[in-house]
Amino acid sequence: MKILKIQALRGPNIWSIRRTKLIQMRLDLEELEQRPTDKIEGFRERLEELLPTLIEHRCSEGCHGGFFQRVDRGTWMGHVIEHIALEIQTLAGMDVGFGRTRETKTPGIYNVVFNYLEEKVGVYSAKAAVRIAEALISGEVYDLAEDIQNMKEIREDVRLGPSTGSIVDEAVSRDIPFLRLGRNSLIQLGAGVNQMRFQATITCKTSNIAVDIACNKEQTKKMLDEASIPVAKGDICYDTEDLEETIADIGYPIVIKPLDGNHGKGASINVTNWDDAVKGLKHAKEYSRRVIVEKFITGFDFRILVINNEVIAAAQRVPAHVIGNGKNTIQELIDITNEDPRRGYGHENVLTEITVDHSTERLIDNAGYTLETILSDKETLYLKSTANLSTGGTSVDVTDLMHPENVFIAERISRVIGLDICGIDIMAPNLTQSLKENGGVVLEVNAAPGFRMHLAPSEGLPRNVAAPVIDMLYPPGKPSRIPIISVTGTNGKTTTTRLIAHIVKNNNYKVGFTTSDGIYIQNHMMEKGDTTGPISAEYVLKDPNVEFAVLETARGGILRSGLGYKVCDIGVITNIQEDHLGLSDIHDLKDLSRVKSVVVESVKKDGWAVLNGEDEHCLEIAKSLSCNVALFSLDENCPAILEHCSEGGIAAIYENGFITIKKGDWKIRVERASHIPLTMNGKAKFMIANVLAATLSAYLYGFKTEGIKLSLATFIPSAAQTPGRMNVFEFSKFKVLIDFAHNPTSYRGIEDYLGSIDATRKIGIISGVGDRRDKDIKECAVIAARMFDHVIIRQEKHLRGRTESEIINLILDGLQEGDASVTHEVVSLEVEAIKHAISLAEEGTYIVALSDVIDNAIDIVQNYLDAEIENTEAEEMKV
Repeated sequence: MKILKIQALRGPNIWSIRRTKLIQMRLDLEELEQRPTDKIEGFRERLEELLPTLIEHRCSEGCHGGFFQRVDRGTWMGHVIEHIALEIQTLAGMDVGFGRTRETKTPGIYNVVFNYLEEKVGVYSAKAAVRIAEALISGEVYDLAEDIQNMKEIREDVRLGPSTGSIVDEAVSRDIPFLRLGRNSLIQLGAGVNQMRFQATITCKTSNIAVDIACNKEQTKKMLDEASIPVAKGDICYDTEDLEETIADIGYPIVIKPLDGNHGKGASINVTNWDDAVKGLKHAKEYSRRVIVEKFITGFDFRILVINNEVIAAAQRVPAHVIGNGKNTIQELIDITNEDPRRGYGHENVLTEITVDHSTERLIDNAGYTLETILSDKETLYLKSTANLSTGGTSVDVTDLMHPENVFIAERISRVIGLDICGIDIMAPNLTQSLKENGGVVLEVNAAPGFRMHLAPSEGLPRNVAAPVIDMLYPPGKPSRIPIISVTGTNGKTTTTRLIAHIVKNNNYKVGFTTSDGIYIQNHMMEKGDTTGPISAEYVLKDPNVEFAVLETARGGILRSGLGYKVCDIGVITNIQEDHLGLSDIHDLKDLSRVKSVVVESVKKDGWAVLNGEDEHCLEIAKSLSCNVALFSLDENCPAILEHCSEGGIAAIYENGFITIKKGDWKIRVERASHIPLTMNGKAKFMIANVLAATLSAYLYGFKTEGIKLSLATFIPSAAQTPGRMNVFEFSKFKVLIDFAHNPTSYRGIEDYLGSIDATRKIGIISGVGDRRDKDIKECAVIAARMFDHVIIRQEKHLRGRTESEIINLILDGLQEGDASVTHEVVSLEVEAIKHAISLAEEGTYIVALSDVIDNAIDIVQNYLDAEIENTEAEEMKV
């Protein structure tokens, strides 16, 4: 077997709209295409021995053990690998269950698709599944445990922590979108101008000054003491001299901890003699130059969580420990404790495994024991000096037991320090009595407190502490999303996108839009290039200035990664025509329709799909949509339009020369097409179709027809506003048209337009694109032969695996087939081809450059035009 490609899908995709996190592996079975599982001796037995839990996979049989039934009857190895990849992720603590394996139109080549929780783990599991299958086929011993451990380690390295993850999960449950910004725990909730950011449990509302105060334990303690909040006595120490003075003042027992530490690192508790105090000071100074030395307060360790100045949860924290039974050693007791199914590696479970580190060894040594010591029955030995869950501690929820005055004290502390989310560490006999009565004290106030102990305490009621965070960031009535209109199709995507963005901007929105020539924020190009994929969509949605997104969405990005958003308000399909066929398993228009339909299938239920009513593939897509559907058509008597409107539907039609909205039997005329610059005086029918799609989208969103009319009148087809889309340059004696047309349908659109143009001679500059089918390249040339008197063939770019001569020969064949009398010549360089065409121009000549790379063509022609204007002005100056 050979892995040809592995790609991670991160949004709605051709395999699933709802399951947005999928691995797609392109796999060549090679000789195994002739060896299904029932032809491989002993394969089923070896598979079940290595992965007995596959018995739970019901597969298409729909019953317990269904997958093994398929293996017994004979199934192909791609299908087996799909199930192995799912199961090993589950065994590594990431429960996944969706998969699909489909053979492509190339025999032996399969797309193996399965979901993942962490992308890097998903990619690893794809490769591991192939290795496992190959070992099982050959009967080799395979170390599955190593893969499982590797996946756990990868997950811990890349996953969101439990606190961050809980906030994200709560946001998702409320239909609030999120983006992970980089590899860390920095998260963007919402989109555009409505975004909020947080990292761990620090939010964009968290005061920087408050964080600084909380991180300065000395400052915190001073402020709390001055606010009459009970704190432990103590001081800051730099050396043994300071240590001696502080101990003389407060006496033993003491706690020693680094001033700038966290997670209990470098802390020593219940220190009762000078030697241990010196050791504790040295240990703390490994983490901080300044060390806090405080009176050790007897009692229990409590954490109170306050969010938005309200107490949300309280937990009693117990350090990692073991309880003797008179039989097992300390090490054996640790191992037994770690067998608790609630404990896991890192943050994978409610509790964390206990590890033996420097702190553990010191505590055991202080007790006069070693790891081989057998503890007496019911004897408790603490293995960590702090009660952090990340070091193996446990927690008990005590929220409902808090004394009202302790609630008041905690909420007051949050205001004194100024934190929107804070964790308050308290040492006290209990929280059922006021701290002022039982002698309890506040030890620390923490910015970015962990949520894990409250989300899943080892005892007591779990608390959804993420909910109040979302309540704070998004109070009732505050939106999290921005409107999204997504435009796809074969031809007209860019022009339609730009026109919609123009309408939106004229309605006083700050708009961000993506096109095949760049990313724009309020008409400022931010990135140049083909930006029609998910990364470009996310770029716009990340921008805090953007109030409305209009996204051109091409097939390539959908196939490569899926959509860059989960849902949109309006999805537009301009048309579905033959283009890019034969690439990425897209062989016919049915395949292409499946790709384009992803956009409209992602429209929210009360949103709108805007579809071409004259396109049979668009109409077929409409049948399966769950959102509202509106149609547009150049023909008001189009059968689909008549039926749609008779049922009360909404459409945009071209009737009696007008762009018209039709609702049932009512008509709302927006503007005469000849008054809309984009339509070239109503002569460019394909541009009228683009105007219909954009007008209908704007109307459905809620923009008034008066505003739409004004926007249509002010959208000028030019190199500045619509580069490469019907850009006409008027010279004194001739004209030059530059257009991005590069497939048969777009060529026919140009042909239709040129039919209305009077010219003494029509010269065309054409080329072929190497990754198109032979028939597509030839068909373009056939059309060119019909619409031009003379053709200049140029071919310097986009060979894409072909030779220049190969493409040129296909074009020549097409010209011969279209009109053998048409004259032609080959000028390979685009610059020279345009210059040559201009040199041939006579009075009344119309030059058309159909170019897949429009920047150079526009610059060249513009330079010629500028030179002519300068010469004319110079001549006028002489006169």
